[in-house]
Amino acid sequence: MKRDYYEVLGVSKGATEQEIKKAYRQLARKYHPDVNPGDKEAEEKFKEATEAYEILSDPDKRARYDQMGHAGFDPNGGFGGFGGGFNDFGGFGDIFDMFFGGGGGGRRNGPVRGNDLQYDLTLTFEEAAFGTEKEIQIPRQETCSECQGSGAAPGTHPTNCSQCQGTGQIRATQRTPFGAIQTSKTCPNCNGTGQFIPNPCKECSGRGTVRKVKTLKVNVPAGSEHGLNLRFSGSGEAGLRGGPPGDLYVVLNVRPHKFFEREGNDIYCEMPITFVQAALGAEIDVPTLEGKVKMKIPEGTQTGTVFRLRGHGIPYRRGSGRGDQHVQILVTTPTKLTDKQKELLREFGEVTSEQQQMGKKSFFEKVKDNLRDAMG
Repeated sequence: MKRDYYEVLGVSKGATEQEIKKAYRQLARKYHPDVNPGDKEAEEKFKEATEAYEILSDPDKRARYDQMGHAGFDPNGGFGGFGGGFNDFGGFGDIFDMFFGGGGGGRRNGPVRGNDLQYDLTLTFEEAAFGTEKEIQIPRQETCSECQGSGAAPGTHPTNCSQCQGTGQIRATQRTPFGAIQTSKTCPNCNGTGQFIPNPCKECSGRGTVRKVKTLKVNVPAGSEHGLNLRFSGSGEAGLRGGPPGDLYVVLNVRPHKFFEREGNDIYCEMPITFVQAALGAEIDVPTLEGKVKMKIPEGTQTGTVFRLRGHGIPYRRGSGRGDQHVQILVTTPTKLTDKQKELLREFGEVTSEQQQMGKKSFFEKVKDNLRDAMG
């Protein structure tokens, strides 16, 4: 006794066309004879699922089945009216090709979009910060000016391939124990385009495109960072058979700076000063992206202290304004002192307490304070 077609596919009677198609796809992949060679049970389930899909995927046949059941097609319970073979109701190959491509793909004689291209552009730290204009040379495929991309010599036109009749596919029917299976493959004569060019264009040898080097101007916006991807629509390779060109992507490679480091739109640097400048205070020259500026160092400044120069960072790529520059102070210790310098330092040490020299309580003073507190 035949099973209910909805039960076979595992869907409800209210299932949509997409749900029915999805259910059949899953069963076809699971029970296909190529996946289960020699498995008679899988073969029968595959045939049962294909039969159910052929009825339920057709609105008229589905309506008839919903009204009359299996009797609507064969009073004896068989799959009457269709001859019993896959090829009799459109061909198993046609159904399977629709889902899984038939092993050869569809015809390819329509417009094809051109390939995208990528160009790596190296910039200095300052060029990325303030923007620049660069000329780059891009080798790419362009539409042949001689044949306007048709591939045929001027005054001639491509014709339909005589081997596949313009379909781009070669079909073959193979008899198997469970029916006739129809397969298809890409036409070897036209490589799936469906066209044949009797008189190829001499400039492009029938390809429709020629390789040229194109010079382009690239405007790098201020505030650009390493890895930024700039897209230039339509500047990639030419399309085929009237297809649109691809795009060009310019990826920025920003060389590191010897003095500055970048974080977002702020920049960071380290500035060494002498211990005299740190102790007494001073006004020093600090390098910025646009030259040196004066910065005041208060007396008693400790190493590691960070000062901020507002508005001396990287310009914002979107909107106005700039980030800041952060200057970290490094107090240096002198080396190779003269005898006179050593003597002056010893005198300084004798008249100055350790706390004054350290700028805070020494380790031993902290220990004394803790002992004093512990003893009450």
